[in-house]
Amino acid sequence: MIQINDQISIDPRDISETFMQAGGPGGQNVNKLSTAVQLRFDLAHSTELPEDARARARNLAGRRLNKDGEIIIFARRFRTREKNRADALDRLVALLREATKRPIYRRPTKPGKAAKRRRIDAKTRRGRTKKMRGSYRGED
Repeated sequence: MIQINDQISIDPRDISETFMQAGGPGGQNVNKLSTAVQLRFDLAHSTELPEDARARARNLAGRRLNKDGEIIIFARRFRTREKNRADALDRLVALLREATKRPIYRRPTKPGKAAKRRRIDAKTRRGRTKKMRGSYRGED
């Protein structure tokens, strides 16, 4: 089982991997070996994730989510198949962990009476200070 958080873990059988040739550095090795990985996780039919986490994961996945409800992650950063596999799996787990976090909603509050009074007093004091800066008109 792949642990997402304390309560949620997903079955590795729900994840499918396809290996393909990767471009980039590596010389002739790039043309011979299939080191890039395409990881697929069926989000739409996943029973392990709660419905609210699944909805957040849908939003977080963005373009990585296809019409069938699968999250598709391409990993071709490294030259070895094992590192690319681990990288793709880490990215999937990070996305699902982020989706399981419940957003904290801000409860709007109003300032209390004492805070309003302090604000008005400060404005009054500041106004008095500025009023004292007027030009001096003495007797000539």
